[in-house]
Amino acid sequence: MDEKIKKELRAAKRIVVKVGTSTLTYDTGKMNLKRMDRLAMVLSDLHNQGKEIVLVSSGAIGIAMGKLGLSERPGDIRKKQAIAAVGQCELMFLYDKLFSEYNNTVAQILLTKDDIAIPRRKRHTQNTVNALLEMGIIPIVNENDTISVDEIEIGDNDNLSAIVADLLDADLLVLFSDIDGLFDSDPRQNKNAKLIDVVYDIEEVKDVAGGAGTNRGTGGMVTKIEAAEVATRAGINMIIANGENIDALYDILDGNVVGTLFVTDDLKKED
Repeated sequence: MDEKIKKELRAAKRIVVKVGTSTLTYDTGKMNLKRMDRLAMVLSDLHNQGKEIVLVSSGAIGIAMGKLGLSERPGDIRKKQAIAAVGQCELMFLYDKLFSEYNNTVAQILLTKDDIAIPRRKRHTQNTVNALLEMGIIPIVNENDTISVDEIEIGDNDNLSAIVADLLDADLLVLFSDIDGLFDSDPRQNKNAKLIDVVYDIEEVKDVAGGAGTNRGTGGMVTKIEAAEVATRAGINMIIANGENIDALYDILDGNVVGTLFVTDDLKKED
């Protein structure tokens, strides 16, 4: 891999980390407490090193489904919004508890599309999150599913994380998923599928994208590639890695590619 890419990964200071519902919960829908605790520990440790950390976290609806004993997401928008309110409360309660144990403070930021699209609201969002980072607080961002409807919803947290990374002029975006990265074919169907380490041209890999991997999440490889387009156009390198290994963040920030790296347009031109 190009030494320039390694250098950029090592130099990354402002880092947006996105975790999906499949990373935060078991197949039962119940919270994976061990993994969430590890996430809080690793992000707190990186924060203590001087990194600026923003966590984009899915999981509100998934956690509410487990808490309420639901096997499927409600089709009714009212009920979906109602259980999102239950799940967001549960999710932030746990994050606050876990991060506090590592002497770090978190803050909740809930966004809709209007908070990004309307200039005045966008500016207020930027100012608030930047102020939190200046105060040494870790913002935890999610879409405001309790009020979001088709007209104002962002849709998935892969794209939300890329938008947030762009909004905050981040140095690196890391998406933790339920898969090791982007493969040249679906590894769930082809045992000989090969992991793609570095993607220089996103157009060349769009055909291998699939849908959501679990019934608890909303994203899939399609949304991750869309996020990669947003991030790399904004000059932000993006990595997809497996959420089973949160410690991969250490390797990534040591300049090693774990999973699949999508490089920025600037690096593509020099490659």
